Amino acid sequence: MRRLALWVFVAAVVALAWPAVAFAHDAPETKQSRWVMTDWMMDTFFIFSGFALIAFLAAWKAGHFQELDQMGGIPLLVEEEDYYTPEWALDEEEWAE
Repeated sequence: MRRLALWVFVAAVVALAWPAVAFAHDAPETKQSRWVMTDWMMDTFFIFSGFALIAFLAAWKAGHFQELDQMGGIPLLVEEEDYYTPEWALDEEEWAE
């Protein structure tokens, strides 16, 4: 497991450092150099979306998305004091029930 974590860490560092190589030198303004920022942005998007997909699949395989319909109702069971309704509104007849 430690070896796998090491390889994932190395892959993440390489993937995040790779777009910085494009800015390692000052290139003259050419038609191709105008696309450097676009390429860097696209690379970053695909790298982070790939990491997000891997994290999602790992969480899914670990069982974190089971019975979500039941988990959504848990906050409704918490009894809390009503901080938002002013006192004068509770004195009206419609709240007297």
